[in-house]
Order: sequence, then C-alpha cells, then structure tokens
Amino acid sequence: MKKTVIAALAASMVALPVVAERYVVITHTQGTDPFWPVVEKGARDAGAAIGADIEYNYDPSGDMSGMAKLIEAASATQPDGIITSLPDADALGGAIKEAVDSGVPVITMNSGLESSKAVGALMHVGQPERDAGLAAGERAKAEGVTKGLCLNQEAYNTALVDRCTGYFDAMGADLNQIDVSNDPAQIKTRTAAALQADPDIDGLLAVGPHVCEAAYAAVEEVGADIHLACFDMSPGVINLIKDGKVSYTIDQQQYLQGFMPVMVLHLYNNYAGMLPGANIPSGPGFVDASNAANVEAEAGINR
Repeated sequence: MKKTVIAALAASMVALPVVAERYVVITHTQGTDPFWPVVEKGARDAGAAIGADIEYNYDPSGDMSGMAKLIEAASATQPDGIITSLPDADALGGAIKEAVDSGVPVITMNSGLESSKAVGALMHVGQPERDAGLAAGERAKAEGVTKGLCLNQEAYNTALVDRCTGYFDAMGADLNQIDVSNDPAQIKTRTAAALQADPDIDGLLAVGPHVCEAAYAAVEEVGADIHLACFDMSPGVINLIKDGKVSYTIDQQQYLQGFMPVMVLHLYNNYAGMLPGANIPSGPGFVDASNAANVEAEAGINR
C-alpha cells in the first residue's frame, strides 16, 4: 500500500507543469532610436536559449517618473529578475531598491555603471561611458579636431553626458554639448544652427546612430568641413563610414547588454547565487573604414 501511494505521489509530481523563469527588461527609450531593438533581441534570444519568458517595457516619452513606475509595476509581479537601464540614478534608484528589498534580483545595463551597486543591483553590463568618450576624443584630436561639439539626444542621461565629457577631456577642452532631442528633423535643424553660429567648430560627436545620420545631413546642408564621429551602429552609419563621411563609430555591442543579464540571472537563480566576479564591459570598440565591411551585415540586428 505504502509503495502504491509513493508511486502515485511521484507520478503526480512528474506531471506538475514546469513554470518558466520570467524576466522583465525595462529601458529608458525606444521610439526612433535604432539602438534598443538590438538590446531587446539579445534579451529575447537569451530567453529562448534557456526557456525563459521575456517581457520588454519602455516609456516612449523617456520620462524618468514613467520609467520608475514601470520598475515598480514589474516588481509587484515578482518576476525572477529585472534588467533595467539606469540613466538617472536619482530618479530610478528608489524603485530599484524597493524591487531588491522585495526579493527581486536586479541587473543594470547600458547606463548607470557608477550607480549600479549603490541602488542594490547585482552587477552591471555595459561599456564604461567616460572611457569610451575619452577614446573617441583622443582619436578626434589625433585626426585634427581643434574645436568640437557634442550632440546629445537625451540631456537627462548621465551615460551620454559622460561620453561627451570624456571626448572633451581627451582634447583638454571644456564640455561643449547641445541637446538635439531624439527627433531626426530637430537633430538636423539644431546641428545646422550650431555650425552656422560658430564656424570654428571642426568636429562633431554624435552619441547615437540616428543622431549621426541626421548630423551628417546637417553638415551637408551647411557645406562645412567637419570631422564626424559617432556612437553605435546602424546600416546608415556603416554606409557613411564606407563612403568616408564618418571617421568612426564607437561600438558598445548592445546585443550583449540584453543577452548577458538574462543568462547571468538564470545562473544566479539556479546555481545558488552564482555570479561573475565583476561587471561585464560590453565595449568600447572602434568601427571604421578598416572593419566596417566585416560588421555591416550585423548593423542594426546584432550590433
């Protein structure tokens, strides 16, 4: 009798449905920026690899209070983990700490490296932004730029400010940046106006791929001789590099920023808190005329 009961219990346990892990990814914008679909793809590919459900959310306005609410809403559902960008630690830190206190592990990615630990995240996946800006500035200076201008599409985003700051630190100059918005038409208009207002500007740093493409249109409209450097990749940016219109772009391999946090959380949840011993830097690296053709097929898809 006892053996029959045990066998029946074992059979019922085997028949219980397996609940998939569920991870929520939250980023600070989507909209016209071609960067984030690659991050989302990385997260979904990782989810498919381990059989996890991936939810992807963003506030299309880029409003930090809206993003904080998304983090709070995700935490209330008690997922197996939250993966979030951290462009403004002051605005988002409280929501992240509450999630962690409720037992939800959090990994930050893309932006917020310096604040990740302070808000309670397990770790960060992304490039050191000021170092990336320094690399861009050192190369711009070596290539003859004497007066630069940084085009920042998200003035609230500390990561983008760090890129601009590093660029000018490398050139031994004060920060010179303007807010160009995320709208390509406004980016072109504001960039053209800035170039016309100061003819001494001979270098532009565009800290997003759509900004890069719109900035080139502005340079063409003004007819100026400008050294144009960019961040991130898109098919349009790759074509500009191949055509000699853009000197280089900084590749932060954003696919990794979506993929790696999902895999790390899977290990953390299933192997007694297993974690890498440090943050994971996804970049920076240069894409220029020497290697653009090699990565062209991946631009806007996996890079």
